Amino acid sequence: MINMDISVTPNYSYIFDFENDFIHQRTRKWMLENWTWVFYYCGIYMAVIFGGQHFMQNRPRFQLRGPLIIWNTLLAMFSIMGAARTAPELLHVLRHYGLFHSVCVPSYIEQDRVCGFWTWLFVLSKLPELGDTIFIVLRKQPLIFLHWYHHITVLIYSWFSYTEYTSSARWFIVMNYCVHSVMYSYYALKAARFNPPRFISMIITSLQLTQMIIGCAINVWANGFLKTHGTQSCNISQRNINLSIAMYFSYFVLFARFFYKAYLSPGGHKSRRMAASLVAQNTAKLSSPISTSDANVMSNKYVGEDAQAAYMRKAKAQ
Repeated sequence: MINMDISVTPNYSYIFDFENDFIHQRTRKWMLENWTWVFYYCGIYMAVIFGGQHFMQNRPRFQLRGPLIIWNTLLAMFSIMGAARTAPELLHVLRHYGLFHSVCVPSYIEQDRVCGFWTWLFVLSKLPELGDTIFIVLRKQPLIFLHWYHHITVLIYSWFSYTEYTSSARWFIVMNYCVHSVMYSYYALKAARFNPPRFISMIITSLQLTQMIIGCAINVWANGFLKTHGTQSCNISQRNINLSIAMYFSYFVLFARFFYKAYLSPGGHKSRRMAASLVAQNTAKLSSPISTSDANVMSNKYVGEDAQAAYMRKAKAQ
């Protein structure tokens, strides 16, 4: 463990008992012994979603509007709380200790019980977040590669990184909490039939792209620090850097492709206008296959013109 003065932690206005009782050595020991379970979870996940698609192929789709509102609201609240409890640590470290510390020193978990607790919950949360896909399958919405690839790789990487106390992970955790706070809040509102301005979905995708760019930059810095200061001074492995930059770069490519198809391509613009027209014609139908919530929530989350085309085909078939 790196010995540092307690001033490395921010001055929290209030610390909950469950945060103060957090002991990082226990959670790390458990993760070291059991993190490979994540591969079994991923196998079950793949079997459930693709088996579920086959099962639902000739069955009517479920609405699940109530459960979807609750699900997104709970994830939004969790993400907001996580962002509020981890962002102060990153800002404090950057202000008082600099970029090198933020990338190379895992004080966010070894010295800070508040941030350490929410880091632990962040890693664990990637497992229940797989439930997003269950809603897609049961509601018979398009399931694209980006969706399940993103869920699986984040789950595996997060659990693996926790076993190493990867120091640069403080950046990834804060960014993910912040983006998810906005994203799940938006989905909750859409599922509840509120209509936030459409440009917000574009902002969410832009935030996701920004997250990928910063993630790649952090890994480049970590690689430079590792070579300059040596492995003893920077608590991140070369293998972790390689895996992380490959993951973030692949996300950037996939999200950039989605952004272009959903917001910039002429075909995507035409599809969106036609889809909007169909939505207007079906606003009185709660169970409409192209209701406002159904069309916008999924198209804004992961699906571009392929999803819009699918919705249009379904609408024409009615």
